Amino acid sequence: MFTIKEIKDDKIDKFIKCPYEIYKGNSYWIPQLDRDVKNILSDKNPFWRHAKRALFLAYDDNKKIVGRIAGIIDYNYIEFQENEIGFFGFFECVNNVEAAKRLFACVENFLAENNIKKMMGPMNPSTNDEVGFLYEGFDSPARIMMPYTHKYYIDLAEQAGLKKIKELYAYEIPVALDDRMVRLNKALNIVKKRNPTITIRTFSKKNYKKDLADVMEIYNSAWEKNWGFVPWTNEEFETIADSLVGLLDEKIVMMAYDGENPAGMLIAIPDYNYILKKLNGKLFPFGFLKFLYFKNKVKDLRLMIMGVKKEYRNKGIEAYMAGEALKNSVSAGYENCELSWILDDNVMTQRTAEMMSGRLYKRYAVYSNAGI
Repeated sequence: MFTIKEIKDDKIDKFIKCPYEIYKGNSYWIPQLDRDVKNILSDKNPFWRHAKRALFLAYDDNKKIVGRIAGIIDYNYIEFQENEIGFFGFFECVNNVEAAKRLFACVENFLAENNIKKMMGPMNPSTNDEVGFLYEGFDSPARIMMPYTHKYYIDLAEQAGLKKIKELYAYEIPVALDDRMVRLNKALNIVKKRNPTITIRTFSKKNYKKDLADVMEIYNSAWEKNWGFVPWTNEEFETIADSLVGLLDEKIVMMAYDGENPAGMLIAIPDYNYILKKLNGKLFPFGFLKFLYFKNKVKDLRLMIMGVKKEYRNKGIEAYMAGEALKNSVSAGYENCELSWILDDNVMTQRTAEMMSGRLYKRYAVYSNAGI
């Protein structure tokens, strides 16, 4: 038997610590910093100004925590997507169908109390954050800001009556100046001739505020019609950008312009999961020193955002930015790059990854209790 309890902020640490026991002995799981998870769930996070949540913990007969889940309603998502649907997120559970069913049922009840019948996830806590259960590729750690989940979670979700509604892809791309560059340079020369007013430059921390406005303009245009997309509010965008800017390597963040007009962007970040694995969720008192020591030893990247505004699509600008980023990545000493996540129907970006010798090596799945 299992008992499910909704928790309040005074129990948030138990909610955050739950995964440590669930993944005990799994060498591929890497915990986020505890403080980062707490910040995500905190009322100070501007996301919760247009969203609400309920947090649940599952206990066994010995009062041991054996699972957790969050019910999430993002009213901006509902309005923008015109879809009355709520999310489940932060799901973790021992390999027990009864416990999983009861956790999912708690979220369905929470949503029903708010007149929402449909549920999908996991979203941690939104489509702009970690999304999905790992579906394929369990033999290596996740890259920064990507989830790693147990393989049996798929069975738990499906036995609880949830259906897979979407797949998200991750490609692994070697960073090297090999024979790809001959083909790539030919393609880039064609792109440049066809688009003589397009220029590419790297991101500048000195012009951070100016570039931030351009990034937000590109983001809201480039992803407007994508599955699951919802625009960030200004506060959300600034909060996320402030947390990430210090982690960026300027040489591998590309901005495309048509004259003075922002046209596209490519944002890659070093895979700091390499360091997080050594910190075990704690930055202080000694984790910060480890971070500084290992920061320049990171050899892998995650290309997390690549897109162009709709009026500049099908012009090869994505390949142009990718080529310049590849050259700079080689010069900076990086060895591998993950391009993620890519929608299963985003053929253009998949082709770009394949052109860069990318290998589809991880898949993620989003589940729902209803067709979307």
